[in-house]
Amino acid sequence: MVRVLLADDHHVVRAGLRELLSGTADITVAGEATNGHEVLERIRDADYDVAVLDMSMPGRSGIELIRLVKAERPKLRILMLSMHSEEQWAVRALRAGASGYLTKETAPDELIAAIRRIASGGAYVTPETAQRLALDANRDSGALPHTLLTDREFQVFRMIAGGASVSEVARKLSLSIKTVSTHKTHIMEKMGLANAAELIRYALEHRLLDEGGGPAA
Repeated sequence: MVRVLLADDHHVVRAGLRELLSGTADITVAGEATNGHEVLERIRDADYDVAVLDMSMPGRSGIELIRLVKAERPKLRILMLSMHSEEQWAVRALRAGASGYLTKETAPDELIAAIRRIASGGAYVTPETAQRLALDANRDSGALPHTLLTDREFQVFRMIAGGASVSEVARKLSLSIKTVSTHKTHIMEKMGLANAAELIRYALEHRLLDEGGGPAA
């Protein structure tokens, strides 16, 4: 039996996932969490085979949460379930230690198949993400400039591209304005961009913003 930990801050989403998995004979929802803090509590108190984590939850989430979970439970398999497209976060999530990445638009059968594959020791990625991983492993083979950014730089990049000012980014990320300005400078240098207009154009062309043009919350 595959023991699953479900983590999502929306009760309706968790209920839907719980009902879906209850229809399988080999998967059981053994725990639930509504935020990153609860995820860490659950994995300290019990053993799970797969953690299905929402990419965006209150407090610690996303890439940071993946790394915290792997530090606590290196053998725990992680499947990220996100509202954000693969272009935005899939490769970074897998590099951080996740074993799979799916959007919330994924068909139920695919989610179940992903959990089973990950629990058995495999990985679950789309062909597009697999290709990006291959390019990332050999950056000289044509990896896109934004893949050279650190996770924090990528976060700042998306917020600026979504229209946030340096001061707004600093406030939302609890960083100093000087630190954000330094990140912005490094982003421009690494990506070979001359100004904010080019940065925004790049983000739009590569679908790195959510629908509506804004950054992820």
